[in-house]
Amino acid sequence: MKTTLLIIRWIVGLLFIFSGLIKANDPLGLSYKMQEFFEVWGWTSLHDYTLMMSMVMNVFEVVAGVAVIIGWQMRLFSWLLLLLILFFTFLTGYALFSGKIKTCGCFGDCLPLTPAQSFGKDIFLLVLILVLFITRKKIHASIKPRVAILLLLLVTAGTTYGQFYVLKHLPFVDCLPYKAGNNIIEQMKTPEGAVPDSFSIVFKYEKDGKPLEFDQSSFPADFDSTYKFIDRHDKLVKKGNGLQAKIVDFSLQTTDGLDTTQELLGYPNPYILVMAKDMETTEIWRRGFERIQQAAAQKKIPVFLVTADAGKAQTLFPEATILTCDATVMKTAARVVPTYLLMQKAMIIDKIGYLEEPRIMQRINSLK
Repeated sequence: MKTTLLIIRWIVGLLFIFSGLIKANDPLGLSYKMQEFFEVWGWTSLHDYTLMMSMVMNVFEVVAGVAVIIGWQMRLFSWLLLLLILFFTFLTGYALFSGKIKTCGCFGDCLPLTPAQSFGKDIFLLVLILVLFITRKKIHASIKPRVAILLLLLVTAGTTYGQFYVLKHLPFVDCLPYKAGNNIIEQMKTPEGAVPDSFSIVFKYEKDGKPLEFDQSSFPADFDSTYKFIDRHDKLVKKGNGLQAKIVDFSLQTTDGLDTTQELLGYPNPYILVMAKDMETTEIWRRGFERIQQAAAQKKIPVFLVTADAGKAQTLFPEATILTCDATVMKTAARVVPTYLLMQKAMIIDKIGYLEEPRIMQRINSLK
């Protein structure tokens, strides 16, 4: 029994550590996933707190994983883990059975799981944690209390620091489709064998005070002006296989509304896309941008400031060439505002956060 409990502790602990670290690599990704759930539930007022919540959750997962492995304060952590896994199981179950959430973000973008896989993983963990919960009084710490506390404090500090670092310098491991080395056009292609979801349009009308629903293929034979339109919605008829292009809705437009996506992605010489979703923090990166712009101009490398706030960008950067892009797309393309994409046609040569100006300059000088 003792050996079995030890194995279970290591499995649970390592899974929580892995889950916490892989999401700590990109806390904004978890934050956006939380916002997706909150939007479905109508809790949009919580959007401003999702980043803080994601960072705290990531730290707790790693700390809890370490605590379980060393057997420290199991009476406390068995309760916390049980509550957490029940919460996770609810979320993954909701995503699976409601069909409103495509992925749960359990292991971030680096290891995407389907809702079914995520739910199965949480059921497996729930069973193991229930075993630990029932036998919690039999589990004792394998190291001295002071050493355990010091270890957990170091884990907390390290995970917290790492998250603040990536929020400024981009994730340590970029698992997004806009990572260096990827070809944007290739990422926009639909995978072979992809089967999309099939939907039917359902109409809701009222006749003689009674609500009626029907789709476009089953309109009532007596349909006329006595039917009062109420609403319409899409109903899932057949679930697809989930395969889709990794990049969707990527479009670059001039301030005049001209779509320049294909033209720019086919440009034969190196160029730079400066991805800045908004203009809220320009006082921090404006001078660096101007220096980089001047260095690129000397090498005759075009620089395009890509933003969802073109009006403000034109006011702040009247000399820059500005392109517009959807804000949701840019949240994926650039976790840091701004992020510099060094491009050769549709290929992303390098991807660098604004704080690494020397590296950006070095890469510009190396471009031919």
